Amino acid sequence: MRVLVSGGAGYIGSHTVLSLLEAGHDVVVVDDFSNSKPTVQGRLEALSGKHVPFHAFDLTNTEKTEQLFTHEQIDAVVHFAGFKAVGESVSEPLRYYQNNLDATFSLLRAMERTGVTKFVFSSSATVYGEHAPVPYQEEYEHLSASSPYGQTKVVIERVLADVAAVHEGWRIALLRYFNPVGAHPSGRIGEDPQGIPNNLMPFIAQVAVGRRERLTVFGDDYPTADGTCERDYIHVMDLAEGHVAALEHLEELAEPVRAFNLGTGRGTSVLEMVHAFERAAGRELPYEVGPRRPGDLAAFWADPARANTELGWRATRTIDEICADTWRWQSANPRGYPDA
Repeated sequence: MRVLVSGGAGYIGSHTVLSLLEAGHDVVVVDDFSNSKPTVQGRLEALSGKHVPFHAFDLTNTEKTEQLFTHEQIDAVVHFAGFKAVGESVSEPLRYYQNNLDATFSLLRAMERTGVTKFVFSSSATVYGEHAPVPYQEEYEHLSASSPYGQTKVVIERVLADVAAVHEGWRIALLRYFNPVGAHPSGRIGEDPQGIPNNLMPFIAQVAVGRRERLTVFGDDYPTADGTCERDYIHVMDLAEGHVAALEHLEELAEPVRAFNLGTGRGTSVLEMVHAFERAAGRELPYEVGPRRPGDLAAFWADPARANTELGWRATRTIDEICADTWRWQSANPRGYPDA
């Protein structure tokens, strides 16, 4: 297939582009580089040995989106593009709703006009909200996120279900993933957050490489094995391969719109991750324990059985592999991607 990857220069998008190319698909990328760097393109082409067409514009521009679908042959869409910082979404809710929803609407209208009916959506485990039983299962229906970012995922999932209900032949996979971490084993592409990292792994990596003085662990009095929060950390390459599996199984889905958890099915604590990274870096990392963050849950992880069974996919990479690959990326690119 010829696949349009929106947000394909971003962290998860870029790794998925590589996995799609390795699986024999052609890829077209659209990205406005608001949270990524154009230099990703050259690295993707060097790693894959293939030309990857890039279109640099904001998907909320409906005219340019229409033109893209008119001038490029597109068989399917994998949709990553969107703002994603939870804290920022709380302080700027209107900006998040407008961007994330309008970009999706723009894509869906262009797909509808040109007869493209295959869609893989980058959703999130945040749609389960605070009250879903652990492990999270796709059948849970009371979706409600605690942030505007998460609510955009909930709304988009509902929009996609409504679209598929009135358009015969549409096939849509909703991929709810947990905590993506790691990097490509080459060390050439990885996570490059702008500003202060919002997530644990890039912060640990920046401490290890000397960009940050120390890590703050938010709370060590949770009801977990070592008192720190536990999350389902999934290697970004496992996650990328999950997108390929979903795309290639769209025609076999049990229903036109089908949700899948992409996770490992187990929790890893903050301190377990810190110590694993210490093994990868070969030294101890400075950290301090601070107060809990408002809204943090003690522990959650996926039930990935549906993806295992229906997509033939499972996460196979270990925490030590995650940390080794992240350290390889960060140590080779201490300031992230170059600007040019």
